[in-house]
Amino acid sequence: MKRAMRRRIIAYLTVILLIFGACEKDDERIDNFLVEFATVIQTADRLTFQLDNFKTLVPIDPRGYSGKDGQRVILNHSPLRGDTIQINSVNDIFTGIIRESDDLSTLIKDPVKIQSVWVGGNHLNMILEIEYFEKRHVVGLFRDTRSKDIDLHFSHSREGDPPGYTEKFYASFPLANIKSSDGSPTPFRLHIHTHSGGRIFEMEVR
Repeated sequence: MKRAMRRRIIAYLTVILLIFGACEKDDERIDNFLVEFATVIQTADRLTFQLDNFKTLVPIDPRGYSGKDGQRVILNHSPLRGDTIQINSVNDIFTGIIRESDDLSTLIKDPVKIQSVWVGGNHLNMILEIEYFEKRHVVGLFRDTRSKDIDLHFSHSREGDPPGYTEKFYASFPLANIKSSDGSPTPFRLHIHTHSGGRIFEMEVR
């Protein structure tokens, strides 16, 4: 009987501890937040962020951030009221332009690993894995002017950087210059060289 009573007491205490533990975790709950790609809209009056669904967010406090107009960022924010947000963090990502090339043989295409490639907010967005050691790499996006279609080639140069450690690389390129003037969807091909060979993505911008 004594052993049975002890087991019941221990069971009750365990339940009580679990309840209090759950209450303590609720008290320490982190506010809701979202992490999204966005474009900086910088005017003389204020700084806002445009999401890839073209919704504009207005921060109550830029937290000292003063990115230039058109800069692409990864925005961590907590929604407040309407389009107003509280910035938790904002990090610039590589924001390039589409250049032209009539000789693709001159492009350096050191291999990369692709995590994700997509079109959003009139931008071509990429999340890649690139191996770094100590030197800064050079990347770019080039349109083949000899092609009758729109063929974009991603260029990556290690600049002689030896093997090191793998890092995520975020990049974004505006596609306004290749969009159809009548607003119809514009198809294009993206060429990227990976460790398993060249890959071609059939995409379009609206």
